[in-house]
Amino acid sequence: SRCQQLEDQLRESSSRCQQLEGQLRESSSRCQQLEGQLRESEVKVAQAVSVAMEQGRVRAAGTTERLATVRTGLKQVHRSALSVADAIADVRRLAEASYHAFDKDISAACHEICHQISGVAASNRQLVSKYRREMQLRKKLHNELVDLKGNIRVFCRVRPLISEDGEGAQADMVVQPDRDDDGVVRVLTKGTWKVFDMDKVFGPESTQIEVFSDVKDLVMSCMDGYHVCIFAYGQTGSGKTFTMEGTEDNPGINQRALLELFRITEERRDDWEYSVVVSVLEIYNEMVRDLLSLRHTEKLEIKQGPEGNHVPGVTLVQVTCLQELNEVFAIGHENRATGSTKMNIQSSRSHALLCVTVHGKCKTTGTEIFGKLNLIDLAGSERVDKSGSDGIRLQEAKHINKSLSALGDVIHSLKSRSQHIPYRNSKLTYLLQDSLSGDSKTLMVVQVSPVEKNGLETVCSLNFAQRVRAVELGQAGRKVVDVSS
Repeated sequence: SRCQQLEDQLRESSSRCQQLEGQLRESSSRCQQLEGQLRESEVKVAQAVSVAMEQGRVRAAGTTERLATVRTGLKQVHRSALSVADAIADVRRLAEASYHAFDKDISAACHEICHQISGVAASNRQLVSKYRREMQLRKKLHNELVDLKGNIRVFCRVRPLISEDGEGAQADMVVQPDRDDDGVVRVLTKGTWKVFDMDKVFGPESTQIEVFSDVKDLVMSCMDGYHVCIFAYGQTGSGKTFTMEGTEDNPGINQRALLELFRITEERRDDWEYSVVVSVLEIYNEMVRDLLSLRHTEKLEIKQGPEGNHVPGVTLVQVTCLQELNEVFAIGHENRATGSTKMNIQSSRSHALLCVTVHGKCKTTGTEIFGKLNLIDLAGSERVDKSGSDGIRLQEAKHINKSLSALGDVIHSLKSRSQHIPYRNSKLTYLLQDSLSGDSKTLMVVQVSPVEKNGLETVCSLNFAQRVRAVELGQAGRKVVDVSS
């Protein structure tokens, strides 16, 4: 295969580098041997000089009759010393010449190694570039297949470190997005790296703008008459509400989606008339509540109708600009149930749903389109022993975990193509029935914590995400009324 050829080229380049490194080590060894010979010669010379000096002193202490002999001996010693000095000079010249020769060889070898490494690096860059092009082509083909089959798209977002992660080994980063493939994330669990495939992975440094840029096309299809559902899933404290709602200065998907709808409305105003109506609901302890109503704690019911499941009596607000939108968000945010746990200072204790209905009419042909956009911030799954929930918080946690378990049962039934899908097992799945039963474009953003202490929950969330990604809902259809026909 093409990937196998590229790996063979990389191994051949690595083998060449190892050969050059071996030549460099051999040259270094030869240089060390010459240096050792030089040190041995110097020691011998020093010893010879010492012996000659001692002999001179002995002879000088002798009688006058032996003075001439001593002087002769000294002259011989002197000549020997000069000869030894000349020998030392010769050895030094030879050592210097050898050193310069070896230095030249070593420099040439280093240059060749650097050249080879540079060639390998350039080759690697070409291989990585080709690999990325292949990955982009694969993703394009995968997205086309997803559109045809109607698979639920799944994005993964890894949140950055926060103060609640603490310090020490439990705060070590164990989640790692792949640097070359933005559809792969790895998790270190029980000493091994486990790999998960997603449609898109956003690392801890990702921005709200980057996330929405990959969501925008899905949001725009709502303006063309499609039903769209985007929901955030993950353990408590993993960043779901930040991704969906964001902050006033750094808004999330919800506000950016509505602003995109306003932009398209303005862009098409010469040809189309649009109305955008929103409602904000929450499912709290298996009760559906209208967060825009003055009686927001009042329990509502879910009914089936010709346009799918809906909540009769819910407050509907038409919005046309950012100011009106912010007023709606402020009311809904104020009325939503939140609370503090050991894992999250402000934990969402309910599932929040922003439901957007778009009606468009072409001024020329009279063609009408009906689009829906459901933006859902699910409450976080939690282990009671870690969150420290008790009393009311414990009751909330039980309902949250039960409804998320029901969602898992629905996904399992859809994946296995069961005859019966248990949508009615919870208010959450019953309200999501239209988004999970076909004829809808659905995206799940799975949020994960990056640290060791939440590793088990992270793996569970990603396993669930992979099951969701395998669900085929069927190709979505547009809701269009063509009066010309």
